[in-house]
Amino acid sequence: MSLYMDVHNTLPDGTTLADVAGAHEADLQVQQRFGVRYLHYWVDAEGGKVFCLVEAPNADAAHAVHREAHGLVADEIYPVEQG
Repeated sequence: MSLYMDVHNTLPDGTTLADVAGAHEADLQVQQRFGVRYLHYWVDAEGGKVFCLVEAPNADAAHAVHREAHGLVADEIYPVEQG
């Protein structure tokens, strides 16, 4: 499994921290079907961005979880290594 950091550059207007938490919970409900583990997320409320750390077999599987769980697919996804 590889680690990825995905970036959501723009959230829908009116999105709250509770909305982001709910989207993360939705990811956790469907991730197993894709062999993915969403580990952590961070919110830049002022910048309107969200960053998600995910363990996945590939970037497409990570995107598939977001797509099925809530439809908010990341704008960018990067392979990362923990340092």
